[in-house]
Amino acid sequence: MENNINTPVGNFTKLLEFFHIIEKLKKTKRTGWVIKNIENPESISDHMHRMSILALLSNDDNLDKNKCVKMTVVHDLAEGIVGDITPFEGITKQEKNRREMEAMQYICKELLEDSLQSREIFSLWQEYENGETMEAKFVKDLDKFEMILQAFEYEKSDKKDLTEFFENTRGKFNHPLVKSWVEELYLQRQNMNSNK
Repeated sequence: MENNINTPVGNFTKLLEFFHIIEKLKKTKRTGWVIKNIENPESISDHMHRMSILALLSNDDNLDKNKCVKMTVVHDLAEGIVGDITPFEGITKQEKNRREMEAMQYICKELLEDSLQSREIFSLWQEYENGETMEAKFVKDLDKFEMILQAFEYEKSDKKDLTEFFENTRGKFNHPLVKSWVEELYLQRQNMNSNK
């Protein structure tokens, strides 16, 4: 019997290489947590997954929720090749952007053969990077919120002071829903710290 499955890429070897890049996202620990000696740091994929669930919770009719979920799933895809580059590493924002653009072009044009699906992935990633649409701004807020939520959880589990993560994002949230979550998280953290 002939297989009539329409795959986005004709060359399975290239598709398999793409799948291995996705695997690296599952295995690569987030640099900020590694630097802080967190006992069991989350992976890049862990971070992206929780962001996608947070995006599903959006109640803003002005946002394209499906686009937001997709954007969370692809926003750190380049890190499967370049790693989780942080400001602590002395790499300029321009160099980080260059490396990530090169990685995304390789993934989308070479491995995924500039397919319709790869163009959607690249477009979502580029929209996130540009940060100009309502959806991109919302997802950027989710990115920062997920980080401080994780910091709060590590403060509890690892008994560490991760204040700098909260300070580096303070006042940088824009979406009303995410701002309300941030305010609640600050209150929870304040209560935790006052009970020590």
